[in-house]
Amino acid sequence: MKNNMQMTRKKVGLYDPFLDVMGGGERHIISILQVLESEGYDVSIFWDTDLTKQIENTLNLPFRSLTFAKNIFKKGTAFERLKALQKYDMLFYVTDGSYFVSSARKTYIFCMVPDKKLYNMNLANRAKTAHSQFISNSIFTNNLLEKWSLHPTAILPYIAEEFINTPARYPKERIILSVGRFFPHLHSKRQDIAIKWFSQLKKQLPEFKDFTLHLAGSATSGDKNYLKELRLLSAHDDSIVFHENISYEKLVSLYQSAQYYWHFAGFDVDETIHPEKTEHLGIAPLEAMASACITFAYKAGGPKELIFNGRNGYLFEDQKQLFFLMHQVHQNSKQQNIVKATAQKFVQDNFSYEVFADRVKEVLL
Repeated sequence: MKNNMQMTRKKVGLYDPFLDVMGGGERHIISILQVLESEGYDVSIFWDTDLTKQIENTLNLPFRSLTFAKNIFKKGTAFERLKALQKYDMLFYVTDGSYFVSSARKTYIFCMVPDKKLYNMNLANRAKTAHSQFISNSIFTNNLLEKWSLHPTAILPYIAEEFINTPARYPKERIILSVGRFFPHLHSKRQDIAIKWFSQLKKQLPEFKDFTLHLAGSATSGDKNYLKELRLLSAHDDSIVFHENISYEKLVSLYQSAQYYWHFAGFDVDETIHPEKTEHLGIAPLEAMASACITFAYKAGGPKELIFNGRNGYLFEDQKQLFFLMHQVHQNSKQQNIVKATAQKFVQDNFSYEVFADRVKEVLL
């Protein structure tokens, strides 16, 4: 009986060429697999090294059983892929602009970057994706893909309970936090602007002179030069603190301790021309909002779908506006409490695990 049950278990596979980045996009798609595991699926990831510990420690996504299979997409032939994928009931893959014919029972293309160059649906690619479904990571991305005639379905991510369960009156320190991978290209989090503006904030507004700026995020070996440039930029100011590749627990603690959150992705970008260079969703701002950390985000991309200005956070377009908002909010503790409570309820109502899991099952099962 046990062997029969094992034989009938369904299989889901994932190929993400950017898996080792271990960022918000990776957490999003792997958390979809986690829901499927809870529904009885065996989960495999096509990658040549076992990243189970990184997925558990960095992304806080433990699995009962996670298999790493030979990366047939990196080295295998088309025939090898077709033969291997026949065993899978579902396949998810993140495209780098290339597509392939899948023999899995259902194939989903996960879209987390709204870059039109990635979705060139010429005749060959249309044929390869004829039986695939596109899944988007946000309303912002979804709307752009619709504009490009891809007709996706959105599955928004969830924010973990560790953030959502933060008490509204959690004791805060004099910290401004900014979270995001340390990299200069694509949708850069623009920590360089945060450093420059923080120094100017303390000079222009004396009430912030005792604040510290904490910059937290992942950095791969290819990001080291950019991180070095940021450290040099902040070398004059010991109130600017870097947290590189920190543990999940430390990240949660930073969010809960910080009084304010800054987000600069998309700064100085014309999003009508380069939407891919803006924030595609805004997981970090949502984590901040859930953690009773008053959030200020540059008005571009995904955060425009999440932040209702003056109600659950603040959107700004330039330095003058950000500093004005910071000054006004910092003086008004009553308004701070209202914004915190509204932001936490917004995240709880729209980005809880329960909402996410129900959506995954609705779309995929």
